[in-house]
Amino acid sequence: MGVCSVIRTFLHLSIKPKTEARRCVRLLQKIKTEHATPQLYTTLHRRACSTVSTPRITTHYTIHPRDKDPRWEGVEMERFADEADVVIVGGGPAGLAAAIRLKQLANKHEKELRVCLVEKAPQIGAHTLSGACLEPSALTELIPDWKERGAPLNTPVTEDVFSILTEKYRIPVPMMPGLPMQNHGNYIVRMGNLVRWLGEQAEEVGVELYPGYAAAEVLFHEDGSVKGIATNDVGIAKDGSPKDIFERGMELHAKVTLFGEGCHGHLAKQLYKKFNLRENCEPQTYAIGLKELWMIDEKKWRPGRVEHSVGWPLDRNTYGGSFLYHLNEGEPLVALGFVVGLDYTNPYLSPFREFQRWKHHPFVAPTLEGGQRIAYGARALNEGGFQSVPKLTFPGGLLIGCSPGFMNVPKIKGTHTAMKSGMLAAEAIFPKLTAETLDSETAGLHVPEYAENLKNSWVWKELYAVRNIRPSFHNYFGLYGGMIYTGIFYWIFRGKEPWTLKHCGTDANQLKPAKECTPIEYPKPDGKISFDLLSSVALSGTNHEGDQPPHLTLKDDSIPVARNLGIYDGPEQRFCPAGVYEYVPLDTGDGMRLQINAQNCVHCKTCDIKDPSQNINWVVPEGGGGPAYNGM
Repeated sequence: MGVCSVIRTFLHLSIKPKTEARRCVRLLQKIKTEHATPQLYTTLHRRACSTVSTPRITTHYTIHPRDKDPRWEGVEMERFADEADVVIVGGGPAGLAAAIRLKQLANKHEKELRVCLVEKAPQIGAHTLSGACLEPSALTELIPDWKERGAPLNTPVTEDVFSILTEKYRIPVPMMPGLPMQNHGNYIVRMGNLVRWLGEQAEEVGVELYPGYAAAEVLFHEDGSVKGIATNDVGIAKDGSPKDIFERGMELHAKVTLFGEGCHGHLAKQLYKKFNLRENCEPQTYAIGLKELWMIDEKKWRPGRVEHSVGWPLDRNTYGGSFLYHLNEGEPLVALGFVVGLDYTNPYLSPFREFQRWKHHPFVAPTLEGGQRIAYGARALNEGGFQSVPKLTFPGGLLIGCSPGFMNVPKIKGTHTAMKSGMLAAEAIFPKLTAETLDSETAGLHVPEYAENLKNSWVWKELYAVRNIRPSFHNYFGLYGGMIYTGIFYWIFRGKEPWTLKHCGTDANQLKPAKECTPIEYPKPDGKISFDLLSSVALSGTNHEGDQPPHLTLKDDSIPVARNLGIYDGPEQRFCPAGVYEYVPLDTGDGMRLQINAQNCVHCKTCDIKDPSQNINWVVPEGGGGPAYNGM
């Protein structure tokens, strides 16, 4: 039967019995590989979804409003509100740098300034994950005496190694002075420890920190400007009904709110749409980074050594690479990880399993043999760079840090630029907040000076110089063409070419249908160097209150099976680094359903980014839930 026949069948669904609906689903399964495009297949399925029963997956109030749910009738929904001068969302390097700088300025000029910072992790730093090789420039600007204050920067880089890997061999690449990957003067750190220390410095200067409170909603004045945020409600059952212990979140109002949620922030997504902040920039592109901490044999330990590689096990058309850092913290620790660009095209690719396979390379495995893995984690990171930075200011608010995306991709570093953006935001806000007359056309303070300050800073110059390195990868030769471009136009001309390359669109649109791709056969983990996914997630310390609505929400519960499984063979099973998504048989035995194991979620946001249907919307769970990285 052809496509037209199926369409005619669908037009009669309203008067046909359920058996006809089942017949149509079977026909869709047949034509999806013979005639229909992914777009047509999705359209046809939506015509049938009112008749074909789909198991309910999403119960979150953002999809199923409470005012239409009789179980919420009579429940007290009033929220307590508090006022501050500045509210900061996110207790990462950018948010803490902004908070510290604001209070430094207030204390210096003897001004009263209330700065409140909310963080979804139960402790400051508990959700922080990074490689991390830190360029200390911004930290030195913020806290010049950081060494005397005991900042946990214990491992200066002493050795730089860069390699191109083939399946069995290593091709060394000389580290020329001036290349982005050179790490002279940098420090290998455990970013969670550094963020915890920054939190202590923030409290010391008078910042109010509220860990365990997730910012769940942006609040607006009547004139449309940002008023502040509301924290998450607690005490909601998995089915979306109120528990006896239900408690409404609180509102935090401010003259200006800084959004430093980190990569792909869920509030920032809303702000992009409301204020059209991405109108004049390229789409943001991302990667997923996976990391492990190992205790290794002391004889193999070389404190201060930094190793990076590209190539195997990825093919030349898949962007990514690895890192292996030797820490110097009194015991033989190494931090190692793997980064995969989320613009990959093969739905069978699993970033986690590529990482496990990489560890068996003859150049890598000897370091790990006889060692013990002690921690695991994953997070997404911005790779769009200069071209993808959105408009940063709007009435009542600013975007700082990794939320808008200031990562220097070829350096694999974004902490120094994120911190500097927070400091520049504070320096732009402070004079307006403390002026004798608060001059603002809207109730929420608009600070366009922040964007101008940023464009005149070293952050902008640094991002501009490397703007073409990541998009240069998109050529016939892939990785190797990108390396040649970098060698010519960055190392020789320092990024001064008179053009700016474009990205290839959103990562969600890059996957090819499964029928056009070859499945990837991954080796079984040996339990010594490579491991399975669930034992890895156990090492992340991830925990969520089990009886709450899944915070991985679906706009349409029918799409995963109809489109993602039907066309792309369920890629969320492979791109998720925590085993959150599984396709399991229906109880009736005549189909599949998507199961969401939300308790496993490590808050990396990869699903929200890479879902080819853009049907997954990551929202915050109850505050305090998530990974417990504790020094990753």
